[in-house]
Amino acid sequence: MDPAVYDTLILSDVHLGAETSRAREATRVLKEKRFRRLILLGDIFADLNFGRLTKEHWKFLGYIRKLSNPKRGVEVVWVEGNHDTGLTDIMSHLVGVRVYQEYAWNYLGLRHRAIHGHQFDNVGINNMRLNHLGTLCYFQIQKLDFKNKPIARMIDRLNTRWLRLSPKVASGALAHARFHQADRIFCGHTHDAMHQERDGIHYYNSGAWVDAKPTYITIDQEGVRIHEYDGREEREQDGDISDDNGSSEERFDHRDSGEERSEDDSAIAAFADEAGLSADAEYESVGR
Repeated sequence: MDPAVYDTLILSDVHLGAETSRAREATRVLKEKRFRRLILLGDIFADLNFGRLTKEHWKFLGYIRKLSNPKRGVEVVWVEGNHDTGLTDIMSHLVGVRVYQEYAWNYLGLRHRAIHGHQFDNVGINNMRLNHLGTLCYFQIQKLDFKNKPIARMIDRLNTRWLRLSPKVASGALAHARFHQADRIFCGHTHDAMHQERDGIHYYNSGAWVDAKPTYITIDQEGVRIHEYDGREEREQDGDISDDNGSSEERFDHRDSGEERSEDDSAIAAFADEAGLSADAEYESVGR
């Protein structure tokens, strides 16, 4: 167990239902780390098809439900992503967490905001039907891909770079933060972990849990860190992370889903039985 107790842990883009989802590793991180607040920063699901959820995906949701128990003293926040649309109102009741379009909070005198980031992606917003067809094709590629899904993951990275999502979302997020007088703003969506600073405002992207090296963010008195999970061991690196201009930022800042359906059915049944105990979630637009 990591001795540090973080104020906030942020992860995004788990894409439950996708064969590239690293839900097992994400669950492991949540179990090993200690934190007062967990922000699920959007795209927790890949699409509306629950039939694609595997045993490990249901385990992830089950652990989120456990964390939301008031006795644990952890605030669990779910910020809606573009892939979550249509699911959050239902799943928030089952998992027992509040769902926000955007979440704001203060910590150590600094104003923080968390928003998924698709709001700053004009391509995704204006081409929802094309985006849906692309998702279906991507699922098919995952099914035909090799064991560790190298082709699907490569396509995901190339798509982000081709559409120039990282600089678009970063620029939009920084402008959004300035409008709301925030000191730090956090997004997901691009699957590209990064940090940028402009005029004293800091933008962070939490990356994704569909790549070979998933990432997440922690916030504490020492500052903001981007952590990397390499699949064998969870490590915090002080190495470089490139921004969209090719320069680098320190990672320390301011200092397979092959299960049989029978196994999945038992996991679903166990989760549903537990979820029936409570349905006290709320749907809100902005946090404190």
